[in-house]
Amino acid sequence: MKVFITTLAYLLFLVLALPIMAASDGREEWEKVLRAGKQEGRVVLYTFPGQELVFQEFQKNFPDIKLVEVSVRGSERVTRIVSERRAGKYLADILIGGVGSAQSGLLKTGLLDPIKPGLILPEVLDESKWWQGKHVYGDDEDKYIFSFGGAPLYYFHYNTTLLNPQEFKSYWDLLNPKWKGKMVVTEPIAGGTQEPLVFMYHNKELGPEFVRRFLTEMDLGVSRDIRQLLDWVAQGKYAISGLQNADRIRLWDARKQGLPVNAFETDKFKEGGMVGSGGGNIAMINRAPHPNAAKVFINWFLSQEGQIAYQKLVQGGRNSLRIDIPKDDLPAHTRIRPGAKYTLIDDIGYSDLDSVQRFVTEIWKKK
Repeated sequence: MKVFITTLAYLLFLVLALPIMAASDGREEWEKVLRAGKQEGRVVLYTFPGQELVFQEFQKNFPDIKLVEVSVRGSERVTRIVSERRAGKYLADILIGGVGSAQSGLLKTGLLDPIKPGLILPEVLDESKWWQGKHVYGDDEDKYIFSFGGAPLYYFHYNTTLLNPQEFKSYWDLLNPKWKGKMVVTEPIAGGTQEPLVFMYHNKELGPEFVRRFLTEMDLGVSRDIRQLLDWVAQGKYAISGLQNADRIRLWDARKQGLPVNAFETDKFKEGGMVGSGGGNIAMINRAPHPNAAKVFINWFLSQEGQIAYQKLVQGGRNSLRIDIPKDDLPAHTRIRPGAKYTLIDDIGYSDLDSVQRFVTEIWKKK
């Protein structure tokens, strides 16, 4: 009798617990969203060019949901969505792009829905599968702009025949008098220089004093042409260049061509390196015409399968912040080294551009 009662109690527990377990692993909600997404029949995605092959993989998996890709470069994606809204048109479901324009153009104007409630699949929700064991967001509320991609940023470069990079253990080593007059930068208040200056200004081990000394004491050469930076370092006119991203000055292409240039691995510096999400951010537009199809795409895209496709098929190679997928096929400079010290430059603590720009402008004008 006792065994019967125990068995009955166990069966009763299963009857009561199964619906909760089913709901907790997201299957029921996923099936509901998937059915609704198929009924909507399409999802409209505003993004940057070069991802067509990734979206073809989504289409193979979900043939009942037509993916409409609107490829627009730079901040024009956001400008277009805002213009459409002003005209009373509700066309966009999803935005993929940079943090800055999404924040200023869409989040601050109330055009984004929280993406966090739209994350359904267990493998997407499991933060242990992501870099630093957490979901990374590009907004201070951690719920609107999901950062799925990221790579190290290299803002200081050198001529491989003129110095030994092993001499540099810290950014402070750039202030060694032996390098005075041997470094070139673009105008510190020009485009592309904000990220390293913001990083150095806010870094507790560097701060405004480092920025001031770097800009005023090192007799820096200046070029208004970012490609000229690379040319001058490759030719040996300067030993070091700085304040521009290696990608932007095409340093990696120059290395492939055999030019004697490389980037400092600042993640090995005492103060650490920088990671930026670039265009690797995704957000949900509010009052979207196809909200359920948008959730289907987002969950697939952030899944292991979707992020493998993103890494392999986007032009140029992009690193996903998922850490449970292979990285061997990525160019070495795009990989985040496990255990290395990095600062995520998109972090809200490093977005105070105004105070940094005022500080730098004042110093540079005096110089």
